[in-house]
Amino acid sequence: MRLVTYVEGDSARLGAVVDDRVVDLARVSGGEVPATMLELLGQGDAGMERARRALEGARGQGTPLGQAQLLAPIPRTPKNVMALGLNYREHAIESARARGQQVVFPEVPVIFTKAATSIIGPDADIVVDYELTQKPDWEVELAFVIGARARDVARADAFGVVAGYMVANDVSARDLQFAHQQFFRGKSLDTFCPLGPWLVTRDEIPDPGQLGIRLRVNGVTKQDSSTNELIFDVPAIVETLSHGITLEPGDVILTGTPSGVGVARTPPEFLRPGDVVEAEIERIGVLRNRVAAAR
Repeated sequence: MRLVTYVEGDSARLGAVVDDRVVDLARVSGGEVPATMLELLGQGDAGMERARRALEGARGQGTPLGQAQLLAPIPRTPKNVMALGLNYREHAIESARARGQQVVFPEVPVIFTKAATSIIGPDADIVVDYELTQKPDWEVELAFVIGARARDVARADAFGVVAGYMVANDVSARDLQFAHQQFFRGKSLDTFCPLGPWLVTRDEIPDPGQLGIRLRVNGVTKQDSSTNELIFDVPAIVETLSHGITLEPGDVILTGTPSGVGVARTPPEFLRPGDVVEAEIERIGVLRNRVAAAR
């Protein structure tokens, strides 16, 4: 399934994309499926099965996809978005070279968070305050969503707590990131975490470690790689994060970005007002956002 959160009237509703139409899951199920993504995720695999059954007779119903206003599939996560840094070898190499440092590959996952208030959805503007940062950068990433409350999950059981996958753009203010000596502030500015365009359930992607991943700015490819280049894969990330920390339905985890970021280019490149950024992952979709100046 491709699950979305979309706007209907004054409310955000849970839907699914069927034949390029957005179907309201609560409506077609007669109320058996809840009206929000977080409620559905809280019901675990049983809730997902009810949603699948509800869609069996839903063809031709709903709103044309092109007319639906999509939000981030999870507009507000239960806690900060969790993320990994330096999780592709080539990106670790380019990052070290850009800062004039020796290349050291991480022996354990490099974990940071992005504020939940940084989340936006497809086609929403990445709004940059150029008085605060002059170096906004792009980072396409595979995101996965937790679908069960879990703690101390073994690697072999990791996929059992994953609900599905999204495309993410870990937008990063490089000057703030480097000035503060850690990742949080430079990656947590409002609108700096586009997510979407939908949540693809895990049954649709049996191997998230074999997906093409790329990013374009104004139609020009800047990043082009595969998730098979991940240093720490999805099971390793789940095992690490859940060791001593309770994961909850709706938690979003970004898995890192491949090489090709702007700060590592010669000369460096950064996002400017009017730029159109397209982050794409095979079998998931394209997440498109425009860059706008705050003032």
